[in-house]
This record gives sequence, structure tokens and C-alpha cells, in this order.
Amino acid sequence: MQDFIYKPTDNGTYAVVGYQGDEKDVKIPDSYGGGVISVIGDKLFSGHSEIESVSIPDTVTDMGEFVFDGCENLRHIDLPANLESLWGYTFVRCGIEEITLPDQLVTLPPFAFKDCKKLKKVVCGKGLKKIYSWVFSGCDSFEELVKNEIVVVSEKAFDTKELNT
Repeated sequence: MQDFIYKPTDNGTYAVVGYQGDEKDVKIPDSYGGGVISVIGDKLFSGHSEIESVSIPDTVTDMGEFVFDGCENLRHIDLPANLESLWGYTFVRCGIEEITLPDQLVTLPPFAFKDCKKLKKVVCGKGLKKIYSWVFSGCDSFEELVKNEIVVVSEKAFDTKELNT
């Protein structure tokens, strides 16, 4: 079973803002009600440990915070080719081991992959320009970041210490 909840956006597209399901392979549809899906809402799959793979349509340009939080068995994500922005903590505490970022993505926000204990490799798309602090904080198995020479990587991108407030 896979049921999604949709919400219209200001530009005539739709956001996926809720998910109820129990399948290990999830495919987000590319349209709803005559409009395309352009946004994946905050916490969409949070806590769904049964999920092993997710396919996101190329119509999606924006993904919210904590989308895959706690998806500890997640091993494969098909990110959309047109993805332009991620919010912080998008992949926090998920089980992904390797991921390829699309060419349209320009930045990796703070804490994007925080505490992804199994993450080993990230391949950056051609458009990536900046990797912010704490993106890979707590990624104990991390081995390889494939990027071009123009990408600016914060000196604290791999910092595993908590922020002092």
C-alpha cells in the first residue's frame, strides 16, 4: 500500500506532504490532479524503516527537511534530475551507502547527511558549488567525495562535534 497526500503550491504544481504505506520500494508519482509534483515536503518518509528504495520523479525541484529521517534500511534513492534545492537534514539518520547528486543541485545545506552511519560515497553533480558545515557530521563510514575543483567545501563539512550554542 502506498498513499500520498498532496497540497497545491503557489505556482500551480503540487507538493507531496504526507505518506502512508508499508512497502519497501516506493515510487512517488510525477503528477496529481492535472499538475506536476514539484516539492517533497518535510518529514515525508520520516520513521519508515521498511523503505529500501525510493524513486522520485524528475519534476521535483525542491526537497524539504528530514524527508528520510530514520529510514535506516534505505539503500537506493533515484534523485530527480531537476532537483535544485535541499533543506537541512534531508537524509539525516538514513541507511544510504552511496548517492549521486543531480547536476542542477547547487549547494548541500548544513546537516544534509548527518548521522548517516553507513554512507561511504557521494558523487556530486556538475552544478554543485558549495558544501556547507556539518553536512557529513556523524558519517562514520564516509570514504569518498567525488566533486569537481570548483566546489567549495567548508572546513567543518566533516566535523562530528555538536554545535556549541
